[in-house]
Amino acid sequence: MGVSYAVGLPNVGEFGDPRTLLELAVAAEESGWDGVFVWDHVLYHEPDWPVANSVVVLSAIAARTQRIRLAPLMTALPRRRVQVVAREIATLDVLSGGRMIFGAGLGSMDREYAAFGENASLRARARRLDASLSVLADLWAGEAVTRGEPVPVEQVSMRPTPVQRPRPPIWCAGRWPATAGFRRAAGWDGVMPTHTDYGRGTIMPASTLGEIRDLIATRRSGMQGFDIALEGRTEPATATETITPYVRGGLTWWVEAMGWWRGGVREAWTRILAGPPDSP
Repeated sequence: MGVSYAVGLPNVGEFGDPRTLLELAVAAEESGWDGVFVWDHVLYHEPDWPVANSVVVLSAIAARTQRIRLAPLMTALPRRRVQVVAREIATLDVLSGGRMIFGAGLGSMDREYAAFGENASLRARARRLDASLSVLADLWAGEAVTRGEPVPVEQVSMRPTPVQRPRPPIWCAGRWPATAGFRRAAGWDGVMPTHTDYGRGTIMPASTLGEIRDLIATRRSGMQGFDIALEGRTEPATATETITPYVRGGLTWWVEAMGWWRGGVREAWTRILAGPPDSP
């Protein structure tokens, strides 16, 4: 499996303007990137910052692009109504001609749950995440679904189903060195790892990514068709050199992280227009 290159866009702060996100995404396709992945927040740590709705933004991007893969990364699925998410992603997959990837995790902000009366405990979120993923997969398959708590569904089937069969790829989040997220991801189609000691301009060691790949491989019959995505930062002149060790460690998607910590929207334009790295 070769490596693909995506642009990762926050949906908060100066990136909280949906028009800016749309134009950056169109530029990414025109500049040769393979995907555009958008954060999914409804609140942020800075309460005065604008926050854009990721589904609305992805809909606009899908309508204005032809080739790039699209994803909400990562959707805090336990705080979402599964029936709404099923309809949204199926509709986006049809609108985009089968270009959606669905990313799901517990969410990084307790307040996005607690502020709206939702249970913010990690145990409750994990239980609901696993149940919701199972329901989503069956709904996207067109099956009649009946489930009990914690995600009750009573004899429901949905049409249209997504273009991609059996469904859009499902990627799960994991935060190393905790392993629960990676065990969950092994049952689906991909993983996007983070590390407690690295982030926003720093990248976990390539050897750690290899450990993550090995952990997932032990829980699967093989890694065929399974994606490992990693978010990080490169500079055009040294991008291939930066990424090569991670490709050797199993990387299939490099996500170029844009954000206020690396020059904001202005720098995002510069890096996107420079294009993706050459594949190692």
